[in-house]
Amino acid sequence: MIQKLKILPPTIRDKKRYIAFEVTSSVSLGREDIISMMLNGSLYLYGACGTGNFELWVVKLWRCTTNNVQEHRMKGILRCRREEIDSVRAVIPTITNFRGKPVVFHTLGISGTIKSATKNFIKL
Repeated sequence: MIQKLKILPPTIRDKKRYIAFEVTSSVSLGREDIISMMLNGSLYLYGACGTGNFELWVVKLWRCTTNNVQEHRMKGILRCRREEIDSVRAVIPTITNFRGKPVVFHTLGISGTIKSATKNFIKL
């Protein structure tokens, strides 16, 4: 007989928070670029053990239109553990360049669900 793993009930699972952020850069960025910037920034600031505790995950990204042709803007949602929200927020402003080009990251807000983060902060 094959035994299946039991799914943890919601009361025992780790609580997650969703951070809405915006990135402005002079080069076009993709999902992998955002992930590598977040990972490198958190490794630089907190090391491998601290970064592993964050459980970072880029949930969704949107490209935003700008009037300036040389400026590329993206908005996105980042998932992390509730206990580590302040540490993750500290990583975001430390990301200032990507492949020698200037990049500006900033937090739009924090939410408990993806739906409310999109509705309140992304506002497409």
